[in-house]
Amino acid sequence: MQQLLQTGQNFTTELSRLPCQVGPFLGGGGQGEVYKATLGSSTVALKWYFEKQATPEQRQALRRLVEQGPPTRQFLWPLDLVSDPAVPGYGYVMPLREPRYKGLLDLVMRKVESNFKALASAGMQLSHNFLELHVTKGSCYRDISFGNVFFEPSTGEVLICDNDNVTADGSSVGGVLGTPDFMAPEVVRGEANPSRATDLFSLAVLFFYMFFNSHPLYGRRLLGIRCLDLPAKTLLCGTKPLFIFDPDNRENEAVPLEEDPEGIGDAGANAAVLWPLYPAFFRDLFVEAFTTGLRDPSRRTQESIWRRAMARLRDLVIHCTACGNQNIHDPAAPDTKNCWSCGQKLHRPICLTLGKDAVAITPETRIFPHHINPQKPFDFSAPVGEIAQHPQNPAIWGLKNTTSAPWNVTMPDGSSRTVDPGRSVSLAPGVKIHFGLTDGTFVA
Repeated sequence: MQQLLQTGQNFTTELSRLPCQVGPFLGGGGQGEVYKATLGSSTVALKWYFEKQATPEQRQALRRLVEQGPPTRQFLWPLDLVSDPAVPGYGYVMPLREPRYKGLLDLVMRKVESNFKALASAGMQLSHNFLELHVTKGSCYRDISFGNVFFEPSTGEVLICDNDNVTADGSSVGGVLGTPDFMAPEVVRGEANPSRATDLFSLAVLFFYMFFNSHPLYGRRLLGIRCLDLPAKTLLCGTKPLFIFDPDNRENEAVPLEEDPEGIGDAGANAAVLWPLYPAFFRDLFVEAFTTGLRDPSRRTQESIWRRAMARLRDLVIHCTACGNQNIHDPAAPDTKNCWSCGQKLHRPICLTLGKDAVAITPETRIFPHHINPQKPFDFSAPVGEIAQHPQNPAIWGLKNTTSAPWNVTMPDGSSRTVDPGRSVSLAPGVKIHFGLTDGTFVA
């Protein structure tokens, strides 16, 4: 197939009047093709629309997005429009995605490996970024799905691309309704336009794939469907949707792989294995999202709730002492679980309790303003405390004060002491640290 543009082709952007030169072809999709390009002295990506997609309405929408600017730097937002009278169609330039960022589809397909902490970090960042888009900008994304979100597998840093379809919340302008499997039931049924409420459903589906590697509505019912075509997806996701972990209706329950006659595992086998690994507070959010939220768009799990839950999950990651793999501790559970990887019994970690929350203590644990200052939620910019070994006895560990102010500490026997900056307090159950606005206590 002949590409729309040729390497070395030159344009001038419409608004900033900067020179733009086309570079190598990167890929194509339903709307157009993407090329590496240079914009002035910067390397960018250039998306060029197919002629039928290059409508006046899309052009006007792009101009509005350029003038509006991105909600956060994680959005690979349109920077300027590009066109030439001699070339059919038009395009726009946006920041170029670094190769270290991988698609979430690669995660689900097991082409890349990640870990619980990175996934929780990615979930927290995605929640925050879509909150900024929805609330600060009053916009909806319209097409939250695998193809539009990228992450760094070891850290969870995220990037959000294909922002040219963003519109005002609930707008009927724009031809994109979403990606099959991710669209809200009311959009599938043709009863609603994309909106913040439908974005919230798509976001919950994306999170379910990230953590449970399955579709939340594809369970036992799928076994009776020979072909997962559009009518089948309309049934499962639109007219008769049912969560695979609905506590009140097991008709569409997740099917273990050994019960799947075809042995494919598309009917929730991965979720059946992964579901018990997570704390109840985290699973409850998905139950709410795909039961009450399935039926009532106004009661879907909000971005701020997801963000808080992801931060809590991130704080509960521990390591198996036998194999070293990450697991998730549940402070509310009466007993610890076995490691998902090697099957060995997990050791119950010491936790720093902070109000209703807890931070599982591991050698990698760091405490941030987010944990101790209610005025700085989700501030992970610089740690205020970190786990450190005793300089004379490596078997002894403590929480080191990395701030410029002393901590007041109450020991288990009721005595008090001061922990100056650079010093540590032992990780002993019953030790209470007065951080100023928040108190923390070590519990076993």
